[in-house]
Amino acid sequence: MLGVLIGTAAMIILLSVFNGLEKVIVSLNSNFSPALKIEARMGKTFDPRTPFFNSLRHDSRVFSYTEELQDKVVIQYRNKTYIGRIKGVSDDFLKNPRLDSAIIEGRFSLYTSNTPTAVIGVIIHNNLMINVGNSDFPMQIFSPRRGKVNSINPTDEFITRNIYPSGVFSIQQEDDDMMIVPIAFTRELFEQLYNVSSIDINLKKGVDLASVQDELRAKLDKDFTVKTRQEQNTALYRTLSYEKWAMFMILAFVVVIAAFNIIGSLTILVIDKRKDIAILTSLGAGKNLIQGIFFFEGLMISVIGCVVGLVLGWVFCILQQAFGLIPVEGMSVPNNAYPVAIKGSDFVMVFFTVMAISVIASAISATLSIKGLDDIKQDL
Repeated sequence: MLGVLIGTAAMIILLSVFNGLEKVIVSLNSNFSPALKIEARMGKTFDPRTPFFNSLRHDSRVFSYTEELQDKVVIQYRNKTYIGRIKGVSDDFLKNPRLDSAIIEGRFSLYTSNTPTAVIGVIIHNNLMINVGNSDFPMQIFSPRRGKVNSINPTDEFITRNIYPSGVFSIQQEDDDMMIVPIAFTRELFEQLYNVSSIDINLKKGVDLASVQDELRAKLDKDFTVKTRQEQNTALYRTLSYEKWAMFMILAFVVVIAAFNIIGSLTILVIDKRKDIAILTSLGAGKNLIQGIFFFEGLMISVIGCVVGLVLGWVFCILQQAFGLIPVEGMSVPNNAYPVAIKGSDFVMVFFTVMAISVIASAISATLSIKGLDDIKQDL
């Protein structure tokens, strides 16, 4: 019973902790991933100066309409060089109130005294050893010229712009090699006066995301893609799902081991009660009754252990949420405590998993209870 209890409680606690970590990761990712992203199906950029996009900009359901222009560039700081991504964003990008939660140094600012500044990912920061507070050395950004250049000097084939960092952010590895700048800076750098890489849409509270996505897809036809936040980060969500199921299967094996303890305990009990079993059969008890006794005893052990384990796991998760019993470092979470998110579906899944394993273990034990029963009766 104690084995089932510990296994069940461990499954609930670890699944809830994983839910909390998943919630934090998705929340941090949503700081830079819009609710809907519109991109051209063919080509890197497109011209947003159309009547439809102009009307979408002023749609009453839209909270923010952000134009983005991004590409890979060469970044140089002092004597170090790194190839990363630069993303230019329009002013609506700053409407997101949670941008500062991803900042680990400096501040999230795209302008200082009307001068463009950059917020850089932690990978760029670490590779180039950038000093955010030092205004003596700017970052040099190199981008190939779009037109044909005939020059002996190789540097003439690149457009070079200088920019100072204002802050460092960290979200996930896929985004931490990027710098965010005003879109006017990237327009000069890429020689793109009007085109954008994508249009990011965030909706007001209460607006149905699915209906807006279907509406945009219908009006934009096949020339554009309209992706939700989950579709933009399929690798992240798929990885989180795989990790959760892998952990659940590992913990299920712990419960299987506890179930073998049930088999062992009931087997010993069967051996100890062989004479009693023979006497009961002599009094008229059938094999089904004998099997039922041991089967339901196994179920009683499992049910009590499972229910108590569920309650203890739930109590621990509540205490972790309220008091932060186990701290964590290096994450932007309340009270520096391991995040926990309780889901009712986890309790249902754990209960039925434990009970399924327990039914199999109890059935095996019940079968052993009548094995060799005729020989025992003859001995008596």
